[in-house]
Amino acid sequence: MPSAAVACADRILAGMSEDQRIGQLFLLGLASDRLGSAEIQEIQGDHVGSVWFVDRTYAGEAGVRSVSDAVQAQATAGATANVHFFVAANQEGGITQALQGPGFSVMPSALVQGGWTTAAVASAASTWGQQLQAAGVNMNFAPVMDVVPPGFDSQNQPIGALQREYGHDPATAGSHATAFLQAMRQAGVAVTAKHFPGLGRVTGNTDYTTATDTVTTINDPYLQSFKQGIDGGADFVMIAIATYTRIDPSHLAAFSPLVIGQMLRGTMGFTGVVVSDDLGATVAVAAIPAGDRAISFLAAGGDLVTSKTTGATHAMVLAVRSKVAADTAFRTVVDQAALRVLREKQARGLLPC
Repeated sequence: MPSAAVACADRILAGMSEDQRIGQLFLLGLASDRLGSAEIQEIQGDHVGSVWFVDRTYAGEAGVRSVSDAVQAQATAGATANVHFFVAANQEGGITQALQGPGFSVMPSALVQGGWTTAAVASAASTWGQQLQAAGVNMNFAPVMDVVPPGFDSQNQPIGALQREYGHDPATAGSHATAFLQAMRQAGVAVTAKHFPGLGRVTGNTDYTTATDTVTTINDPYLQSFKQGIDGGADFVMIAIATYTRIDPSHLAAFSPLVIGQMLRGTMGFTGVVVSDDLGATVAVAAIPAGDRAISFLAAGGDLVTSKTTGATHAMVLAVRSKVAADTAFRTVVDQAALRVLREKQARGLLPC
């Protein structure tokens, strides 16, 4: 017998229009952390099914909750087939804590957390997860599973220089990030292990330039932190927007069937939702037309496209619709990705069955 979760998700998918299915594959940034008219248009017109807080806000639990509630009120038959939204934020700790103010603890950096016992990390993350839940945030773009080698922090712009790693070896990073992940999940928040296959040894920051890793191999020991997080129950895995010259020099990881299909799905055994790092406004992909970014990510095996801006998101949706209309094989890829997203939503009580 299929599980109730699978049966429900399958039923919802079957009742959706193709445009509604495509909309489930997008995570739209909320400009200035508000639900504005442009975001509402994307939800109603392009059927976008998930959103995220892109900026740091000090509005506190009540202020964030009011936005989250307004988003969930957009879950109508016409917009999303009554499917509710993943509402996400970057709530790692340290410099990367998007939601602050009354009701949110000040979270220390992952590097500080990595110096605690795993039990202490779990206890704190349980509290932080409950705070997210109270604010209506049901998905966290955390924890960071990347491993920064000892002494490399200052050279590693996206992770080490910002103290975003839990440790300088795979065992420490993996055990502490997994403790965070499991406690967040138990609090009811979906968690995102990131940034596969690791940003800890790249040069360059993908927010500002192209990042390159000339070290990591397809069976690298530094991947073990990700394996621990996946085995520990990660709901989502975020793919890095970087080039790994010893794995797939021809593609950014987010566009690499080898990274997503062979490594993450195959070797790592990950069956959840593969989410991109921001494909909407990141400098590293600026030279690629927005629509091509979404199609390349989905074709490589990705499921959920993160896009910071409404303009890029709209262009991506139109491109995916066009590709689906012309390519039945790609339509199958899209439908399978939508089903994986719906199964994760079912697990969070976001489906109307």
